Amino acid sequence: MSTPHPNHKLGPLPALIFASRWLQLPLYLGLILAQCVYVYHFGVELFHLIEAAMGDHHALEALTTSMGYKFPDGAEPELTESIIMLAVLSLIDVVMISNLLIMVIVGGYETFVSRMHLRGHPDEPEWLGHVNASVLKVKLGTAIIGISSIHLLRSFINAPNLQDRVLVAQTVIHLAFLLSAIAIAYCDKLLNSVPAHPGHHNGNGNHH
Repeated sequence: MSTPHPNHKLGPLPALIFASRWLQLPLYLGLILAQCVYVYHFGVELFHLIEAAMGDHHALEALTTSMGYKFPDGAEPELTESIIMLAVLSLIDVVMISNLLIMVIVGGYETFVSRMHLRGHPDEPEWLGHVNASVLKVKLGTAIIGISSIHLLRSFINAPNLQDRVLVAQTVIHLAFLLSAIAIAYCDKLLNSVPAHPGHHNGNGNHH
């Protein structure tokens, strides 16, 4: 089989179709802007947590409002262990979503748009060296499960302020994410597993 020449020129229509992959570039740039919003949100939540720890009641009110936490009737607002845990879980949630964004931006651009030539770069992500469309889907599925787990843990800690049907619905949704990720990983394993047959012949009648 002949090897395509590196400088082989495409016809006008194939070149146009192949160049259409650059239409995804604004989408990835938009995700970078979304990443900036998450960085800002992380800073605001962290600042409120630090101020609340120093005794600022306005920061404590802003922190609990953003998390949907309500103090029991008659209780004096104070920074309890549950509030700190909810705030930390909220920060972890932002970090995990940020990691998901980076995975989509870097992995998606490398896979679907253009090579970034990061081989040998000291800061090249370890997972990028063997990423493709199938691997990216599995990694995104596991990342979504992690994010859903954090949301579910936050809901259980804040259970007194939530209705039972909300907790049940979130649990069912989390299980659905888990089963979907398992199904995606299993399908990917089936597609990539090529059984080795010792007596298999190639097209020239020779043994592999």
